Amino acid sequence: MRTKHAMAFILVTVLLDSIGFGIILPVLPGLIMDVTGEPLANAARYGGWLLFVYAVTQFFSAPVLGNLSDRFGRRPVLLLSLLAMGCDYLLMGWAPTLGWLFLGRLIAGISASTYGIANAFIADTFAPEDRARNFALLGAAFGVGFIVGPVIGGLLGEFGPRAPFYAAAGLAFTNVVYGFLVLPESLKKENRRAFDWNRANPLGTFNQLWRYPVVLGLVFAYFFYMMGHHSLPSVWSYFAIEKFDWSSRDIGISLGAVGVCMIVVQAWLIRYVLDRFGTGRTAYIGLVATILSFVGYALVPYGWMIYGIIVLGAAQGFVAPSVQALMSGRIPPDAQGELQGALASVSSLVSILSPPFMTQTFAYFSAGGAPLYFPGAPFIAAALFTLLGLIAFMRALVGVAKPEVSGR
Repeated sequence: MRTKHAMAFILVTVLLDSIGFGIILPVLPGLIMDVTGEPLANAARYGGWLLFVYAVTQFFSAPVLGNLSDRFGRRPVLLLSLLAMGCDYLLMGWAPTLGWLFLGRLIAGISASTYGIANAFIADTFAPEDRARNFALLGAAFGVGFIVGPVIGGLLGEFGPRAPFYAAAGLAFTNVVYGFLVLPESLKKENRRAFDWNRANPLGTFNQLWRYPVVLGLVFAYFFYMMGHHSLPSVWSYFAIEKFDWSSRDIGISLGAVGVCMIVVQAWLIRYVLDRFGTGRTAYIGLVATILSFVGYALVPYGWMIYGIIVLGAAQGFVAPSVQALMSGRIPPDAQGELQGALASVSSLVSILSPPFMTQTFAYFSAGGAPLYFPGAPFIAAALFTLLGLIAFMRALVGVAKPEVSGR
C-alpha cells in the first residue's frame, strides 16, 4: 500500500509538472510583451534566450541534485525542488521587469530535477524487469499533462497573461503538501554515498559512467535520439504552416493527436511489446519506427496523411523507457540518482543544441532564395540523428550480456 501511494505521488508529480509547464506556454509571449513593452518579434527573441538560460542552468544543476539525492535520499530533494518550482511560478507571475523573468528561469532550471529524481525513485523501488513499464507510466503522465496544460493555460489567459503562472504555482505547492504527507523515502541508508563535487557536475558524472561501458554507449544513443526528437517541438508549427497552410487550430489538433498516441503507447501498448519482445528489441522497434516517421514527415505531400505518420511515430514512446531500464539495470543502487542527473544533463544539452539547429535548418531551406526549397529538411536531419542513435544502441548492446561491476 505504501508503494502504491508513493507511485501515485510520483505520477501526480510528473503530471502536475508537465501541466504547470504547459499552462504557461500560451501566455508566455504575452507576458514578455507586457513586461518589456516590445512587439511579438522581439518577445520571441527574449523567449528564446529564456529557454536557453533554463537549459544551461539545468545542464549544470541536474547532476548536483542527482548526487544530492544519492546522499540524502529522493524525498527531501524532490520536495524542495517542487517548492522551488512553485516559488519560480510566483516570481514569474509577479515579475515587473525582464530581469526578474530571467531570474525565474534560473530558479526553474535549478529546480528542474523532478523528472530525473522520479525515475531514480522507480529504480529504487522496482525490480529491473518492472522498471521499463513504470518509466513508461511516467512518460504517459507527462504526455497527459502536456495536452491538458496548454488548454488550461489558454482558458486562464483570458484573465491576463499572469493568471496561469499563479495557477501553476498553486499546483506545485499543493503537490508539496501531498508529497509531505504520503511520500516515503525510497533510497535505503545502506545504498547512500557521500556527496562528491568531483561527481556532481556534468563532466564528473560522465567520468563515473566510464566505469560502465554499456551505460555510456546507451547514453550516446539517448543523446542522438533526443537530438532528433527535439525537431518536433522546434519546427512542427512552422513546418505545418509553411507546407500545408495550417491554422493554429489545425496545429493544436495535430499536437493533441501526437499526445494521445504517445499516451496509448506508454500507458498501455508498451507493456505488451515488452512482454513479447523484451527491453532491447522494444527499443529497436521504437528507434526504427522513429526514423521512418521522420522521413515520412519530411516527404508527406498532403496534410491529412500526417495523422497516419503520427500513429507510426508514436512508437518512439518505446525508446526512452527501454533505454533507461537497460541503463538503470547496469548501475549500482547508490548511483541511480547520479545516472538520472546525467540523463537530465544530456536532455538539457540537447535543449541547448537541437532547437537552434533545427530552426535554422528550416529557415535555410524555406527561405525564398534557398538553393533547394525543402521545408521538411529538419526531419531528414532528425532521421539521421536517430540513425546514429540506433547505431550507438546496437554497439552498446553487444556488451549487455557481460556482467558489469556493481560496487561503488
